[in-house]
Amino acid sequence: MTEIPKPEASRDVYRLMPTRLQQVTGSGKTRCNLCLWRCGLHHGQRGFCQAHVNRNGTLYNLSYGIISAMAVGAIEDKPVRHYRPGTQVLSVGSYGCSFRCGGCHNLEISWGTEALDALARGESRAAFVPPDQLVLAALESGVQGIAFTYSEPAVWLEYVLDVAAAAHDQGLYTVYVSNSFVTDEALALLRGKIDVLCSDIKSMDDTFYQNICARASVDQVLKSIRTAQDFGIHVETRTNVIPGYNDNDENIGAIAQWIHDNLGSESPWHVTRFHPAYRMMDVPSTPVESLEEAARLGRERGLEQVYIYADKGCDCATGNSPVTAYLPGWASLPEVRKCVDACCGEDGILLSRYEREAGLTGAQR
Repeated sequence: MTEIPKPEASRDVYRLMPTRLQQVTGSGKTRCNLCLWRCGLHHGQRGFCQAHVNRNGTLYNLSYGIISAMAVGAIEDKPVRHYRPGTQVLSVGSYGCSFRCGGCHNLEISWGTEALDALARGESRAAFVPPDQLVLAALESGVQGIAFTYSEPAVWLEYVLDVAAAAHDQGLYTVYVSNSFVTDEALALLRGKIDVLCSDIKSMDDTFYQNICARASVDQVLKSIRTAQDFGIHVETRTNVIPGYNDNDENIGAIAQWIHDNLGSESPWHVTRFHPAYRMMDVPSTPVESLEEAARLGRERGLEQVYIYADKGCDCATGNSPVTAYLPGWASLPEVRKCVDACCGEDGILLSRYEREAGLTGAQR
């Protein structure tokens, strides 16, 4: 395993950043070990998340410091109820995701194909915010923490780690809102850097997970969540109850039982409402009665902290790049900002194998 060091001087200028966890496997192929796809990429290929590209044998993160959305709000909205309740967080996201959820509400951010295609060329019209500047924005906004959300934070782990270190130096806490489809190596890097993990447990059915990520399994996700708690990270979990997909009593009860047995009876569980989106526009919003039944099943299995969200289904961004409210004069750049290095180019295709497995071939890309 190779962890690529990043020179300090590169923090404050826009450029593609070397991926922290990469492994050269021979013949110009390099493996990314941030998430459990563990994409093996040749020169010019991007992995499933679309946010990492191989340039001449070195993997680069395309989205370091690139902000797609930013907002200030209560930590309870992440949702997190049992860590610094009543405090405010600055939530930030970038582009890219290791899952392809059919009901995604952050589609333009999570998938962000157009934005990531530009970033693969070393170009960006989005706001580039170095770690220290983001922490300064948080302090000036009067928040007590920074939350990495909207997109999957494992995708831009290099930036998350740098921001988290700077945030802790200034007395801010950090929140990591994730699908937990991450490697043990990536989790180890988060230890001592991330204070709170808010993780989805979408289902106890492997088929459900494989419909949104061909390589995912329930055991992988649950292992990551349990490992995070073992590392001393405060963990809260969330299940978005989707009619006809994961709302049967057996599944809901099994999720609650796992939380009780592995995270503890006091571990918070957030039961949220599904709202139609993207490829699941034909699926109705979750009946409130279904949420109440899920909460009942959780309490029946010994969970003491179960919360129902009848009005909010996800930690969604309200729009792309609303950064001017928090970074006066910074702006979502109207002109193209160019990477200062010479490694960028027109190549940057998605690796076709991962496209096929995710149903992203052809027009669906």
